[in-house]
Amino acid sequence: MEAWDTLKIMYMGADRVKTARVQTLKAEFEVLSMKEMETVDEFAMKINNIVSNIRALGDKVEEAYVVKKLLRAVPSKFLQIASTIKQFADLDKMTVEEVVGRLKAHEERIRGQSEVEEKKLLLTHQEWSERNKK
Repeated sequence: MEAWDTLKIMYMGADRVKTARVQTLKAEFEVLSMKEMETVDEFAMKINNIVSNIRALGDKVEEAYVVKKLLRAVPSKFLQIASTIKQFADLDKMTVEEVVGRLKAHEERIRGQSEVEEKKLLLTHQEWSERNKK
């Protein structure tokens, strides 16, 4: 066996390993879903890491594919905004950053509403305590 044949076999082996790794990453990408307590930033980072690894291995991942995955993988508290984005935006032209920005804006609104509700409950408790003192 010549040196060239050995190099060819090594390259084929490395290529198979790379292909297997890409397939594993794609499978990981497909089953990934955002947890209820996870933030948009945390989830976006997970997705970006997987996509970056796939691209680093030389495989293409279209932006629209990632955008659609983001919108499919959100928990129920994001379903309304995800549906709105799907209905009214051109997903094939949208960037991941745009989707993440819109999801984060929704996340902030949700957080703001829950803080207002907590304050209302606290105020109601204070009022209740004062009434009981009288």
